Amino acid sequence: MGSVKHVKIVVDSFGSFLGMEKGCIVLRDKKGNTEKYPLFEAEIGEVVLKSGNMVSTGVLSALGFWQIDVLITTRNGYPIAMLKNLEDDAHVKTRICQYEAIKNGKGEYLAKQFVIGKIEGQNKVLRKYGLEVKENVVKVLRLVECKNLKSLARRLKGLEGKYAEHYFNSIFRLFPKEVRPRRRSGFKAYDGINNTFNLAYMLLFWKCYRALVKAHLEPYLGFLHNIQYGRPSLVCDFVELYRHLVDDYLIGYCQKLKPRDFKAKTENMGFKSKKKGKRIYLRKSLTDDLTNKLQDYFRRTVRIPRMKVGKKQELETLIDEEALLLGKYLRDERKEWIPRVAIP
Repeated sequence: MGSVKHVKIVVDSFGSFLGMEKGCIVLRDKKGNTEKYPLFEAEIGEVVLKSGNMVSTGVLSALGFWQIDVLITTRNGYPIAMLKNLEDDAHVKTRICQYEAIKNGKGEYLAKQFVIGKIEGQNKVLRKYGLEVKENVVKVLRLVECKNLKSLARRLKGLEGKYAEHYFNSIFRLFPKEVRPRRRSGFKAYDGINNTFNLAYMLLFWKCYRALVKAHLEPYLGFLHNIQYGRPSLVCDFVELYRHLVDDYLIGYCQKLKPRDFKAKTENMGFKSKKKGKRIYLRKSLTDDLTNKLQDYFRRTVRIPRMKVGKKQELETLIDEEALLLGKYLRDERKEWIPRVAIP
């Protein structure tokens, strides 16, 4: 018996067409070049559809039926939607247990695990590059106690925020002086490196979102981040465990970047503001290059045993497994959930 192929189909050439033909998924570019993926011979793990291409309803139906992950992105690679099989909502018990965790004490435990896992991941990056690690932070986090989940989450995020300042100040010293930012800025930053981080974090966000949905968890019910309209707070919680992977990759990727590799775009300063300002982003060719190489990075292996078999696994698989283990903890199928933190 031949080995199973794990295939990822990326439709990113402008004007391409994805359709079905005699049991095969067919990808055809605007020049007529064709690739075929037999649906029953290759295990297709994910399909990425970038804006500017065409897709048949037949192939969408097949992808949905076989529960193949489908991500829809902008031309710049920002995830904006996903295809979801209706049966994903059939596993009600997991979501009930997730809601009950808000009141039964498990929420407080999980909030701590998310922050501790994040700090341990950051410490691995600092050690990898010979930077200062503040060893007592995790000990302090374990001792934090508050009267309710909301107060605990606020306290944990306050402590984590102070450490994050030390962490980013440390790793930013590894970046070329010509493009090095002064500090870490989040959504809609002004400098190119911070916006490069934001783009890479968005790709990670999708992988975490997908993993939680596949584990039948409610993406909008988190424990560390506040529950509010429009915020998938559990995804925000889960992303914290893996941001260090993006940081580690970008430290290497950005070493050769020059100011000419970025371009300025004039944008509104805020949702309600009429003022305009310039923000700096990677050029289109480098944005595509980064997203493709980061996808390859998440297919690197780490020496963490898989749940069923094997002494190592890909980072993508690790993220999927941790979501499944989180679900098991919520359903009382495991006594604890300690995220496995790794770095290639």
